[in-house]
Amino acid sequence: MTQQFYVSPEQLMKDRADFARKGIARGRSVVVISCQDGIALVAENPSPSLHKIGEIYDKIAFAAVGKYNEFESLRQAGVRYADVRGYSYDREDVTARGLASVYAQSLGAVFTAEQKPFEVELAVAEVGPTPEMDHLYRLTFDGSIADEHGFIVMGGQADRVSAVIAEGWRPSLQFAGAVRLATSGLSSGADQAADQGEAGGTLPAKAVEVAVLDRQSETSRGFRRAFRRLNDADITALLAEED
Repeated sequence: MTQQFYVSPEQLMKDRADFARKGIARGRSVVVISCQDGIALVAENPSPSLHKIGEIYDKIAFAAVGKYNEFESLRQAGVRYADVRGYSYDREDVTARGLASVYAQSLGAVFTAEQKPFEVELAVAEVGPTPEMDHLYRLTFDGSIADEHGFIVMGGQADRVSAVIAEGWRPSLQFAGAVRLATSGLSSGADQAADQGEAGGTLPAKAVEVAVLDRQSETSRGFRRAFRRLNDADITALLAEED
């Protein structure tokens, strides 16, 4: 006779949450910062092709930490949602809030109904005419959504990196300053990882992925495409600039 084991719903949800948190913490950190020139998205990522940062729509970008195959499937679903909504209604109807709500529903459904939750944490950013009108949304593995102000730090040594960003962030930061601040925070997280037996030290340009949602992007074909990805030379030049 097979013995049946009972697990309370509370314990089941706790085990799933612990599993997802551990998976996310093993990844490298991502920083999203609102600044005068737009929104800077900076990730510790040595891969030249497996991006953790991507474009969703005209003024909307996506950043993620965790398992690549899981957050890449979410990014692609977000692009399809934005394209269909923009085509069916109007391009201005595609917003970061609407996209974040769709992601929250998907993550929540997987967390409660599937055997294994997604090991991902997401950020959805929309650049506005002024820094005060920027929108930053953070989504966790269980579908929770938070409207953040100023910056978002996810994954890896997030607490250590967030402390550095919070100390140096101010609304008047220019894009170059925001990238340097983010890189400084990511380097501090790498240093803490080194104390735990992992590789640490100052991050070179090739180990960093950087993109921007440009507040002053030009209008093209009737819409404004604000997303731009920086190459290694651009990143090296930014990091070499003086405040």
